[in-house]
Amino acid sequence: MNKNYVFAFIAAFLLTACSKNVYTDPDLGGLYNRAAVRSHLEGNPVIVIPGILGSKLRDSESGQLVWGAFEKGTTNPETPEGARLIAIPMKKGAPLSELTDSVHSDGALDIVKVSLFGLPIELNAYVNILTTLGVGGYVDEAIASNDANQIDYGDDHFTCFQFDYDWRLDNVENARRLGEFIKEKRAYILEEYKKRGIEREEVKFDIVAHSMGGLLTRYYLRYGEEDLPSDGSLPELTWAGADYVEKAIIIGTPSAGAVGSVETLVHGRDIGPFLPKYEPAIIGTFPSLYQQMPRTRHKAVRDQNGASIDLGDPETWELYGWSLMDPEQDRVLEWLLPEVPNAAERREIALDHLTKSLERGIQFQEALDVPATPPANLKLYLIAGDAIPTGAGLTVLETGELEVTNYTPGDGTVTRSSALMDERVGGQWNLRLVSPVKWSNVMFIFTDHLGLTKSPVFSDNVLYLLLEHPIN
Repeated sequence: MNKNYVFAFIAAFLLTACSKNVYTDPDLGGLYNRAAVRSHLEGNPVIVIPGILGSKLRDSESGQLVWGAFEKGTTNPETPEGARLIAIPMKKGAPLSELTDSVHSDGALDIVKVSLFGLPIELNAYVNILTTLGVGGYVDEAIASNDANQIDYGDDHFTCFQFDYDWRLDNVENARRLGEFIKEKRAYILEEYKKRGIEREEVKFDIVAHSMGGLLTRYYLRYGEEDLPSDGSLPELTWAGADYVEKAIIIGTPSAGAVGSVETLVHGRDIGPFLPKYEPAIIGTFPSLYQQMPRTRHKAVRDQNGASIDLGDPETWELYGWSLMDPEQDRVLEWLLPEVPNAAERREIALDHLTKSLERGIQFQEALDVPATPPANLKLYLIAGDAIPTGAGLTVLETGELEVTNYTPGDGTVTRSSALMDERVGGQWNLRLVSPVKWSNVMFIFTDHLGLTKSPVFSDNVLYLLLEHPIN
C-alpha cells in the first residue's frame, strides 16, 4: 500500500476523531448557577436595552398596540388612522422635543406575534437575551420552558431590568429617560437591600445594549442626561453616566451608522409578505433613523459618477425626492396632516421636519464621535458580527432609488467597521484600528444581527463578564 495513502488515511481518521463533539453548547447552568444566585447580593444590577423596533408601542388613549404584533385589530399603517398613530407629529417651527403624541413604550419585544391567513405565528425577538439574563418580569412560563433557560437565579432576584423606550424618538431624549430610569431603579434597589438588612451605599449598574440601544447608551455614558445645545454646538463631555454604570456591553451597534437606515428612510419598510408596508413619509418622521445614518466622511453613499453624497444636506433629499420629499408620498402626508389642505404647505412642513431631524442627527453623531478615553471605572465591551456580507455602500440610480453596490463583513445589518467605529473607512488605512471609541475588549461572533444574542458564545461570555469577571 502507498505510504502517502496510509499517512493521509491516519491523518483523516485522527482529525475526525479529534473533531467529535467540539461544537457542543456549554453547560451554562453548571458554569454560572452559583454566581447567578448570589449576583443580586454581590454583583451589579443589570439593565437590558433593546434596539430599534425592539420595544412595544401602545397608544395611551385607545390602549391599542401600535407596534409589537401583526394580527387582526392591531394598528395598520396603510390607513390614515394607523399612519397617524405610528408617525411622529410634525409642526413647522416647533423643536423635535415638543412633537409628542399619546404613544408610549410598553415593554421589550420579547416575542413577535404575526398572523398570516388567520394562523398565528410567534417569532423570538429578544426572548434569548432576556432569558440569558433572567430579566425581572420575563422569567415566566414561556421563558422558563425555553431550552436555553439554563440559569437559576433563585427566588430572591430583584436586580435585573429591561429598559423599553419609544425608538421613534431622538436618542438624546431616550438617553435622558435612561438616566431617570437608572436613578429610579437605584432607589428601589437600595430600599430592597435595606429590607434585607444589607448595608450597601454604592450601587452601580451594568448595561447590555443591542443595536440602536448601544447608541443611546454611549451618549448617556458620555453626557448623562444633558441635552444637545440648541445652538448646534456640543455638550461638555463629562462622562456623567459613568457615575452610575460600571460595565457596558454593546452588541451589534451601528456606531458609524448603517446604510439600511438610509434605505428604510428612502424606500420605506416591508415587514414581510402579506403584511402592511410602512411608507417612507411615516418613517421619515422618526428622528432616530437619521441618527443611524452613515457619516458623510465615510463616503458610503455615492452618485453614479462615484462622487460622495452629503446625507446631512436637506437639498440632497429634495434633489432626489427621498422620504418626506418624495412627491408621491403626498398622499401619506395628507393622512399625517389632515388639517392642512394644500399640498405645497404640507411639503413645507415636511421639509421643516426633515431639516430639524437631519441637523439633530448630525449633532448627535458629532457628540458620539469626539475621541475620548472612558474613566478607569468604566469598561466598554463590544460584541459584533463579521462573517456575513453586509451592505456598506449605496449608489443613487438615475431614478433616485438606492442600490447596494458594496458589501463588507458584518452581521447582515451592521458592518464590522461600523460596530468598531473604524475611522479608516473612506480615509487612510492603518495597521491598527483608528476609532474615537476606546473599547476595553472586542469579541466577534459568526452570526447575524439578531442571532448575536442567540449564540451560546454570547450567553457564555456575557454571563462571565457580568457574574464572574473581576471588577478592576
